[in-house]
Amino acid sequence: MKREPIILNHDTDEGLRQKKIIERLRAINDTFEQKHGRKKRMHIATFGCQMNFHDSEKLKGVLEQIGYEECDSEAQADFVVYNTCAVRENAETRVFGRIGHLKSLKEKNPNMVIALCGCMMQQDTVIDKLKKSYPHVNIVFGTHNIYKLAELLETHMETGESVYDIWDSYQDIVEDLPTVRKYTYKSSVNIIFGCNNFCSYCIVPYVRGRERSREPEDIIEEVRALVADGVVEITFLGQNVNSYGKNLQHPMTFAQLLEEVEKIDGLERIRFMTSHPKDLSDELIHVMAKSTKVCKSLHLPFQSGSTRLLEKMNRGYTKDSYLSLVNKIKKAMPDIALTTDIIVGFPGETEEDFMDTMDVVKEVEYDSAFTFIYSKRTGTPAAQYEDQIEEPVVKERFNRLLDEVNSLANKKSREHIGKEYLALFEEENTSRKGYMSGRLDNGHLVHVEGDSSLVGSIRRVKIIDAMTFYLVGEIIHE
Repeated sequence: MKREPIILNHDTDEGLRQKKIIERLRAINDTFEQKHGRKKRMHIATFGCQMNFHDSEKLKGVLEQIGYEECDSEAQADFVVYNTCAVRENAETRVFGRIGHLKSLKEKNPNMVIALCGCMMQQDTVIDKLKKSYPHVNIVFGTHNIYKLAELLETHMETGESVYDIWDSYQDIVEDLPTVRKYTYKSSVNIIFGCNNFCSYCIVPYVRGRERSREPEDIIEEVRALVADGVVEITFLGQNVNSYGKNLQHPMTFAQLLEEVEKIDGLERIRFMTSHPKDLSDELIHVMAKSTKVCKSLHLPFQSGSTRLLEKMNRGYTKDSYLSLVNKIKKAMPDIALTTDIIVGFPGETEEDFMDTMDVVKEVEYDSAFTFIYSKRTGTPAAQYEDQIEEPVVKERFNRLLDEVNSLANKKSREHIGKEYLALFEEENTSRKGYMSGRLDNGHLVHVEGDSSLVGSIRRVKIIDAMTFYLVGEIIHE
């Protein structure tokens, strides 16, 4: 007999309560380690955007404090977590395929715990499918309560039942739970959650909820702590960072937040994403232009060059207003690197609409662009539009766009040759022995000869060669 999932009550003072649960679970896992001579193992697979990857760092931090150690594959794990994405259909298909594979692994290891979280879980159709077809999944939660992982795990362990805990909206922002960073020298910092824009093609506002900003004091405190721990570069994250502060009791603009964070000694670089064109202010452009720490790179999605389609998308700007904004940004920061997102095949797109998109690409000359074929998402207004574009037409346009984007990216890359830049070195180059990889202030990837001693350091480099997607440089010894 299939039991109904448990619905949990939500108490106050969440941070302290979760920490006590973590301590109880740690005691259980310590006993396991003493008995079996090893720690329990976890495997976290992340799908989607930087917000998801940052959420996974928090999940990993909680599980490490409980006493789990990371392993490379699901087959080795006692606890498997999939942090999912709902933006595109193929991401959901991949996740369901992997969940199906876990069934055979769990038959071999009945004590394996399987947890699913993230944007996919905020959709009723997904939950219904999981309950009907994937009973081997033990824990399911969404985007608003990831900090409750320990509580959900404890509930499952005590009852042996599947636990579904999906919230329609956020209730608490818990500031002080553990996080395990992938890099010691750089980190992401959430500043705003959710989205109020409701673009007609986008599922995000429905799965991430409405906008809510963190208090600036909490953000600044987190950045200070990160810098004290060796971080030199932070990336502020939000579905629309330009909306930061509007819902605070004492409103603060995103530009003002950047100015405050720039005062922190030891912090060398500040990045952020994503910016919505309709909310990018003159104040922000001014702060970026004068700043010595805010990187001269900007991700500014335009999605389509057709004003007619932009209105159908509910984007809040026109082709002309977008280009006017870009000109204003370039005038203030001539060397800025611009990147973007572009959708091909939105319902009703004509050849003329597509050529408007190509016009924008050619005029702006992006350093790089993320290009996507429109993906119909159930629950969005655009999914109901009748004038869906035939697949062969979309693919032909997409390939034309890709050729133009890559040609311009190559041109922008080659403009770096012979110039000097500061690069933050991140890791060894796995495909080029004896080389290290880093990022310039403008976000371009650069490879130089060197060893692991460079990791985490900022060094001046001269660019000696350029490919479409990376640069080759040499370190200038001063």
